[in-house]
Amino acid sequence: MQAAKARRLLALVAIGAVGAAAVTIGVSGGFDRSENLPAPTAAGSSAGTVSFDSSDAGDCLQWTPTDDPDTDRQDLAEVSCAEPHRFEVARTVNLATFPVAEFATGSPYPDASRFAALRDEHCVAAVQDYTGGRFDPTGRYSVGLMFPSQAGWANGERSIRCGIQQTGATSALQEMVGRVADQDQSTVWDAGTCVGVESGVPTDPVDCGTAHAFEVVSVVDLGAQFPGGLPSVDDQDRFLEPTCTQAAEAYLGGPDVLRDKTLTLFWDNVDASSWMAGSRRVSCSVGKEVESGGFAAIVGSAKGDITIDGVAPVPPPPVPDGRSLPTPLPGAAPLPGA
Repeated sequence: MQAAKARRLLALVAIGAVGAAAVTIGVSGGFDRSENLPAPTAAGSSAGTVSFDSSDAGDCLQWTPTDDPDTDRQDLAEVSCAEPHRFEVARTVNLATFPVAEFATGSPYPDASRFAALRDEHCVAAVQDYTGGRFDPTGRYSVGLMFPSQAGWANGERSIRCGIQQTGATSALQEMVGRVADQDQSTVWDAGTCVGVESGVPTDPVDCGTAHAFEVVSVVDLGAQFPGGLPSVDDQDRFLEPTCTQAAEAYLGGPDVLRDKTLTLFWDNVDASSWMAGSRRVSCSVGKEVESGGFAAIVGSAKGDITIDGVAPVPPPPVPDGRSLPTPLPGAAPLPGA
């Protein structure tokens, strides 16, 4: 019971860290007023030009991010949603239609906190309406806002675009493929993926040869086991404990590898909001919890030699032959000889 709670807590640390980044960095930055937004042809490639004002719900937008402000976001283009893109438009809001001085001609440019507030005011509901309620608020995607650059604002541009994006822990918008409402939005990575760590908090996928918080050993589709309504957390755990254990042993190459490397096996749980949005997949992963909370830094794949916070793990003493002693429940008297 305590082990299951610990595994669940560790998973929540991982998901919460990634989710927090997605929520707090849900603003896509200032875009110049675009007279060179290419319109996709029937085949999906870019051709011709249209005003940025013409992009609307259902359009998918792509651009090349750079560190140079003179070139960053200047190649904004409408592309087929089947192609890689960084933003799916849910709704366009023309702030000029609001009879308030804040958006009038000559009004000062809003700061980042105000644009974030505009996102919360207009975009959360817009995304839910656009997806027909099939947006997972704790999934891999986040509600985003595209807004004019300072120069565009000075020239009278007042249109903002609510939409969906995928934000990494490093703030960079990642490329997406396909319409969000048509896919499982679960926050999962393929088996063999290592997710980086920064001050004990998971970041984005990295090479397993660099410091990381955990390594994914399997992805499980709960929909296959629970075809009906949302299973309780206890029901999920009863299914996932043997399923993830078997997957970890197969991935690592034996039943004793996890123990010998002092790693912890943990998994995610699907909550009601995610289940209603159609998310069904969870990850089984291995990592190392630290006493202060969060994750230790692991270098190397768990399939081979690793270090944990710079030190090679020391296997615990072998389990004595015969029947092993049970773990006492919380508050129980010590075992004889303990």
